[in-house]
Amino acid sequence: MNDEPLVRWDWILRNWDNGSPSAIKTLLENHVVMAFLPVVFGLLIALPLGLACMRWRWLYQPTAGLMNVTYSLPSLVLFSIFLSVTGLSQSTVILPLTFFTLAVLIPAVVDGLTSVPDHVRQSAVAMGFRPLRRLLQVELPVAVPVVLAGLRVATVSSISLVSVGALIGQGGLGNLFIDGWQRQFYTPIVVGIALIVLLAVLSDGLLVLAQRLLTPWSRARRTA
Repeated sequence: MNDEPLVRWDWILRNWDNGSPSAIKTLLENHVVMAFLPVVFGLLIALPLGLACMRWRWLYQPTAGLMNVTYSLPSLVLFSIFLSVTGLSQSTVILPLTFFTLAVLIPAVVDGLTSVPDHVRQSAVAMGFRPLRRLLQVELPVAVPVVLAGLRVATVSSISLVSVGALIGQGGLGNLFIDGWQRQFYTPIVVGIALIVLLAVLSDGLLVLAQRLLTPWSRARRTA
C-alpha cells in the first residue's frame, strides 16, 4: 500500500461505470437513494406529528423522548435489528435513518411553529384566516428557517450514516471504504470520502438556496 499513489485515476476511470454492482456510479446512486428517502419520509411524518404536538402539548415530551432514545442508539445496532426483518435490502438502512431524521425534524417543526409571534397569529385571525389557511399561509412560512435548519442537519447526517450500512452490505459509497481497507488500497477510500463530502456540501447548498427562495422577506430585510 505504501508503494501506491494516493489516487490512481486509471482505476477510477475503469470502475466509474463498468456495469457491475460495485461500480462507483452505481454505489453513488444507491447512496443517494438511501440517504434522501429517509429525509423525505421523515419530513412527511414530522410535519403532521409536529402539528399534533402543537395541538396536544402533552404529546410532545413522550414523542421527543422516544426519538431521542432512538437517536442515541448506534446506527449499526438499528441496522442489525432491522436486518432480521427486512433482510439484506436498502430498507434495512432507510428505515433506521428515517427514525434518526424524525429525531431531528420533530423538534425543528415544533420549535419553528413556536417561534411564530402571537401578534402574527392574531393579525391573521383578525383578517379572517381560518386555521388551515393561517397554517399554510402564515405559520409554516414563518417557521421555514427553523424547519430547514433541522432539515440541513438531518440531510447531512443521513448522507454520512449511510456509509455505516456497508458493514451489512448496504452502504452505498461506504462499500468503497471496505474495499480499500481489505485490499490495502487508498484510491477507493479517497473516492468514497470525496463523493460523500461533495454530496453533503451540494445538498446543504441546495437547502440554503431553498430557504432563500421560500423566505424572500428575509433578503429584503437584510438589504433595507
